[in-house]
Amino acid sequence: MSDFDLVIRGAVVTPTRILENGYVATVDGRIALVGEGEPPAARDHHDRRGCWVVPGAVDGQTHTGSANHEWLGQASRAAAAGGVTTLVDMPYDEPEPVWSTARFHEKAAQANRDCHIDIGLYATIRPHDGLDAIAGLIEAGACAFKFSTFEANALRFPRISDEVLYEAMLRIAPSGLACGVHNQDQEMTLSNIARLKAAGDTGWDAFGRAHPPLVENLATARVYELGAATGARAHAVHISLSRGFELCNQYRQAGFKATAETCVQYLMLNQEEHGQRLGAKAKHYPPIRPQAEVEKLWTHIAAGDCDFVSSDHVSWGLDRKGDPDIFKNASGGPGLETLVPALWTGCLERGVSPLMAVRLLCQGPAQFFLLQSKGALEAGKDADITVLEPGAFIYDPSASQAAVNWSSFEGRRFAVRVAATYLRSELAWDGQRIVNQAGKGRLQKPQLRPSPARREVAL
Repeated sequence: MSDFDLVIRGAVVTPTRILENGYVATVDGRIALVGEGEPPAARDHHDRRGCWVVPGAVDGQTHTGSANHEWLGQASRAAAAGGVTTLVDMPYDEPEPVWSTARFHEKAAQANRDCHIDIGLYATIRPHDGLDAIAGLIEAGACAFKFSTFEANALRFPRISDEVLYEAMLRIAPSGLACGVHNQDQEMTLSNIARLKAAGDTGWDAFGRAHPPLVENLATARVYELGAATGARAHAVHISLSRGFELCNQYRQAGFKATAETCVQYLMLNQEEHGQRLGAKAKHYPPIRPQAEVEKLWTHIAAGDCDFVSSDHVSWGLDRKGDPDIFKNASGGPGLETLVPALWTGCLERGVSPLMAVRLLCQGPAQFFLLQSKGALEAGKDADITVLEPGAFIYDPSASQAAVNWSSFEGRRFAVRVAATYLRSELAWDGQRIVNQAGKGRLQKPQLRPSPARREVAL
């Protein structure tokens, strides 16, 4: 009899080095052994030599309930096809956000029933009377909390005032959970949009002018200063500018728990080419930036300043992306299937090590959300494994597993494709189709850790 259930051979990317002739051996859905050379015997043996063998990715920012036609089950299929074995979903669902324990448990039950991969859940609060829900949401298993400095929707995506955000951070800080904030200055945004609309300036490029760097950077600084005042883990959820990483580094160096995330579209798309060609398809918040700013972002990626990279996935239909008035179109787009191949491609193109790609896609988000069994090919962790086949692959979204079949990356040449995705040793995606059953995924709860006593600072 064999001591192992499954052995996968290939170029294994561990947290510290690449095992060119490596293997991962699993028992009971967990990694039991990682090594190099001739592998041990196992009940199943999958020879993936010539491919990268990496941890299943953790996509730390998805919005599966915002479009109201996808939801977690179908999104989990797209995740598996994209090499993502854990997605962490935002709370801004239609018609009601996850801002109560009842809503949290309802969504958790849906995840456990419908999903092909594992799920973590963000929670949020009501803007005026939601503070008392925080303790129950922490106990229920929220992976993090999400707030916004901008009101995108009065009910589903409200603005949280600085006063309420300050108190919320004070209450969350002792748990060690992160406070993620949509970093957008409300007054400046609304003033800019009103001025452009009054002038009839509503074409594809008006969105970027309505959201210049100061709109983002002011809000980013506010997020980190509130974190400094409360002792909370303050997190900017989508930094698109070099200045945002500079701000984060300043607060880190001062001893505060500041973290920074960017999304793959800010690293792989630019305003000059993609903004003009794709129009509202490339409308995201923050906006896609000029190529010169994209290159600056990559310097922060190479320097290790970014905690993780996410997709900000949302499956808006093209009916929400076709208005000639850019301000009438929805922000965001599908991304679960392109996150891993796009970032891996960008890293290879710029000489950034696969070790950094794995840190940004796997280890970083797992650590951020306190998911101790995820994110690395190490003994004792869940055997969530993605196999990446190298080559030249033109991305075609027509067969997407998501709720829509368009993508801003359509026609883009990727340097890898997802050849297989395993969840706890079980094959979920075989390179062509989903092969595991709905309900195999599980809600993931964070392993809370003690935090220093909170500090109260007068407003």
